[in-house]
Order: sequence, then C-alpha cells, then structure tokens
Amino acid sequence: MQFPYSHISNSEEETKQIAYEFADFITEGMIIILNGDLGAGKTLFIKSVLKKFQIGEANSPTFSIVNEYSGIKKFFHFDFYRINKKNELYDIGIEDYFNDSQSIIFIEWGNLFEDILPKKRIEINILYDDFDTRTFNFLKYE
Repeated sequence: MQFPYSHISNSEEETKQIAYEFADFITEGMIIILNGDLGAGKTLFIKSVLKKFQIGEANSPTFSIVNEYSGIKKFFHFDFYRINKKNELYDIGIEDYFNDSQSIIFIEWGNLFEDILPKKRIEINILYDDFDTRTFNFLKYE
C-alpha cells in the first residue's frame, strides 16, 4: 500500500473489502488511528480487519475505553470518544500500550487527543459523503 492512499466505498461490503485489503499491510507494533463522524464506519472497518485475523466477536469500546482481542495477532481497540481529559489516558497506561511492540493498536476518535499520539502511526480519515458513500483517506506518519 502506497501512502497517501484514498478509496471510496459505496456500501458496507465495499468497506469490508477495503479493511480486508488493509489487513494485509498490518504488522505488530502498528498504531492505527481512525477518525470520522458518528456512523462513518470506523467500528465496521476495525471489526472487518479483526475478522481477517480470526477474531469473530468485536465491539466498540465506547464505554470500556479499551478492548483486547487475540487471534492470529494481538489487538487493542481504543475509543477516545468519552474521554474528557488526556490524563485519563495516562491513568490507564496508554504509554505502555503504545510501547507494546507485539500488539496492534486501533484508536477510534484519535483526533480528540492528537497531541498524545505517537509520531509513527497510520491515520485513516473517513469522510461521510452520503448515506452509503464514504471516502477513506490513509496517511502514514513516521
């Protein structure tokens, strides 16, 4: 995958296909940020990636803040939507998660606390074009 990269999805099935293709690119230690409005498809995208790694049940961690999944690889799935202050993230040990080179981290709503995100990361910005259409913009920061 060459960055920056953009892809338009016209359905949930196309979004799943974009996620499956992206999954081939994922390696341990990667931090992946997903930004987009409510209903843009962030959780669907992550669930689709996890499915490719033989993780069948995945839920948005909106209330728990972080979920852990193990399959072919180990994943942490964060949701920053309900976080009020960045100190809450430090209290749960966010830096320890960022330093785990054996796991892959997904963060929904990472743009809410961009100043604590590692410099090295992949950002996926999902634009809600209309009821069915989404534009996925992939950026790589090093």
